Amino acid sequence: MHLSTAHRPADGVVERRLTLDGVPGILWTPDPPASAPAPAILLGHPGGLERMYPRLLARAARAAADGFATATIELPGSGDRPRLPDLEAARADLRRAITRGEPVDDDVVDRLVLPLVEAAVPECRRLLDALEAEGVGGPFGYSGGIVSLGVRLAAVEPRVVAAGLFAGSRIPRAIIEQARQVRIPTHVLLQWDDAGNDRQEALSLFDALGSPDKTLQANMGGHTGVPEHAAEDAARFFVRHLR
Repeated sequence: MHLSTAHRPADGVVERRLTLDGVPGILWTPDPPASAPAPAILLGHPGGLERMYPRLLARAARAAADGFATATIELPGSGDRPRLPDLEAARADLRRAITRGEPVDDDVVDRLVLPLVEAAVPECRRLLDALEAEGVGGPFGYSGGIVSLGVRLAAVEPRVVAAGLFAGSRIPRAIIEQARQVRIPTHVLLQWDDAGNDRQEALSLFDALGSPDKTLQANMGGHTGVPEHAAEDAARFFVRHLR
């Protein structure tokens, strides 16, 4: 992993751009630094790192105020990374169905999400390796979307000890089944009126999660209408489980 020169984009947080095996990303750490390695949170997002940057920085600054480092990398097929033709075709099929008001076939959801999860999870695990080598992290959390990526990582990566999942993307049935393997604390955030997603999928996912410590927070509003108090509740979740 290559790290750029540090700068301070906001009070209380230091930012370094990173490159991991050619994949761009960002590392944020508290300022001033902690006396011991800070717990770290992987920030999930729907792709397009530069487009998402303002929201990611706000989340990183909030985590730094709680003493946590945060890191993220670009998703396969997003940003400046090479496009994945099959994923692009599935995304077009999804948009077409939503525009026409038609049901979204399970096949479309599988083609859209599962290959992305298969490609992204190993990259996230390599990021954990690189962060540990830099003395960052331990324990780790995962926060955000894509929700299927967070579920898979929570199921297979023992270094992730808490997961905050934003149920803002379609969820394959295979991921809902895999959720039964998740045993770590989980906090699921659901926007009740998220028109582009399936509320029942999110409820089925929460029901399937195998963790004895799980919380579902549902709020009225669309995809980008998450209330401030919900963000504060998610932050407190990580304070409880990473310290």
